[in-house]
Amino acid sequence: MDHVALATAGLLVDRTGPVLTVTLDRPDVRNAQTPTMWRALAEVGESVDDEVRVVVLRGSGHSFSAGLDRAMLDPTSTGSGVETVAGLLAGSDEEMSATIDDYQRGFTWLRDPRFVSIAAVQGHAIGAGFQLALSCDLRVAADDARFCMKESALGLVPDLTGTKPLVECVGYARALEICATARTVEADEAQRIGLVAAVVPAEQLDATVADLVGALTAPMAGAVRETKALLQGAGDRSLDDQRRLEREAQVRRFREVARLLAGG
Repeated sequence: MDHVALATAGLLVDRTGPVLTVTLDRPDVRNAQTPTMWRALAEVGESVDDEVRVVVLRGSGHSFSAGLDRAMLDPTSTGSGVETVAGLLAGSDEEMSATIDDYQRGFTWLRDPRFVSIAAVQGHAIGAGFQLALSCDLRVAADDARFCMKESALGLVPDLTGTKPLVECVGYARALEICATARTVEADEAQRIGLVAAVVPAEQLDATVADLVGALTAPMAGAVRETKALLQGAGDRSLDDQRRLEREAQVRRFREVARLLAGG
């Protein structure tokens, strides 16, 4: 997508060497999300090349994302030519499911093993905003960050791929309690229960993320990618399968390191 189309969708995308920074840029509505934004995020994911090693996701202004733009739920807006969530009701169950699948692709690309994704979270991370942060491999939060899975308060469920990583982070019982009560998780609790890797003062968030990016890009790219792929599926594999994949990955790493040492 070109910069004009991205801006229309509420996104800024910047590429600096191996680092891709994606910014939700609707600060006037605390970076509230829309179907157009989700489709644009999916297109950004499809355009990522093999040279990208880190993707940083952040929000403009003082919030990461306040979640779904409530205007997208207004049934009177369905004839405006703008894609809305309320417009889903006009389709069959199968069409509705297929459309949600398209929306989910704006989130799933952040799990690609070719790079490490980081959510830099400050202020609100509500509903879809919480799920977008959960789509990233790592989350660094400012001390004013507030997480909330608001969907149950609207009679809905989290459907933008956030349920699985939430359970992986905090366990089933805590995940159920957070989702079913739609309560707010403050930054200090988020760190204590494993939702975020670090909590820092808001004025130190950018520098902390920059340090983390530097640490992630220091090792050889192949080593980080192979390690991420190993860890991503470890919980679902048997020990024997995991051991085999470790061996296969290490053989590839030895071959590449040897080739580089030989000047090849």
